[in-house]
Amino acid sequence: MTWLTRLTQAIARAPATKAAPLSGTAIAFYGEGRAVWTPRDYGTLAREEFQRDAVVHRAVRLVAEAAAAVPLVLAEAGPHPLTTLLDRPNPREGGARLLESLYGHLLVSGNAYLEAVSLDGTPRELHALRPDRMRVVPGPDGWPAAYDYAVGGRTLRYDQGGEGVRPILHLTLFHPADDHYGLSPMEAAAVALDIHNAAGAWNKALLDNAARPSGALVFATGAGNGLSEAQFTRLKGELEANYQGAGNAGRPLLLEGGLDWKPLSLSPKDMDFVEAKNGAAREIALAFGVPPLLLGLPGDNTHANYAEANRAFYRQTVIPLVRRTAEALAQWLEPALGPARLEPDLDAIEALAPERESLWRRVQGADFLSKDEKREAVGYGPRA
Repeated sequence: MTWLTRLTQAIARAPATKAAPLSGTAIAFYGEGRAVWTPRDYGTLAREEFQRDAVVHRAVRLVAEAAAAVPLVLAEAGPHPLTTLLDRPNPREGGARLLESLYGHLLVSGNAYLEAVSLDGTPRELHALRPDRMRVVPGPDGWPAAYDYAVGGRTLRYDQGGEGVRPILHLTLFHPADDHYGLSPMEAAAVALDIHNAAGAWNKALLDNAARPSGALVFATGAGNGLSEAQFTRLKGELEANYQGAGNAGRPLLLEGGLDWKPLSLSPKDMDFVEAKNGAAREIALAFGVPPLLLGLPGDNTHANYAEANRAFYRQTVIPLVRRTAEALAQWLEPALGPARLEPDLDAIEALAPERESLWRRVQGADFLSKDEKREAVGYGPRA
């Protein structure tokens, strides 16, 4: 009797238990110290998508660089230690470089982590940590109690308890089915990415085959009893060695008696992969919130449309991302550096200059407003 048979018989002999009613009390239980690993492979996303797909690479860089270039200013007048720390977060990089890494991690992984290095309870340095090395350790209530950072075979735990500034700031993009980790735009565009990459691989294979589709060798009827196995193997080997690949493009094909070459052509329907690739690229751009015109994708590429797309890109993608990040930074560092309200300096965004000029003209023509009220309407404080 095998172990599987014994197990089956034991289960059959076990007494049946009465199921508990569904209307009973529900109890949520969380295991303290149990690690919740990220459900996605950040390394694969970074390697296969960001590093090898031009559309993804450009979309991530466009959003990250544009967001990092937007200056963060205090809503209140006067100096503040928060702006000093953000201007020079650590000895190796400036504030724009740190924020670019932060936004890049957020777009590729859906998660971004900042470490605060404190001295006597005051943050002195900020460092961006790689999402693939970080995992959440939830506490008894289900909220993150600590973060484990694994690198070089060692694991460093950042305890989120205690007073003062917590050592880790975890930024996420909205995920409807995960309590701890965010959803990367690349996951939402996974189907479009597969189509785009498959179309690129098809194009590469076509170029390797002299940029034209394959053909067929036809043995003429009545030319004999057909090719023997040895002749077929020899002919196939000669075709692969001497006529396949871009280096052999245009080389004449020498055929023996009874053989004829019939080139195969692609129908317009077969060429739909070009449109499929362009459609997939537009879906990828949509997932990242980047207008296709800014990525050089086919469309109405005129100067007027480009200017409108650029303004929409800042209004709908860059500025909301900068606002929520600035708010998270200020709240995170508030216990040590004091309250502050960071806002993006919209006057420094060149793409929004036409909107700013239009606002100034309307305010200037409002005779019922005083000079101080006009200054407040365009975002400036009263005159000193």
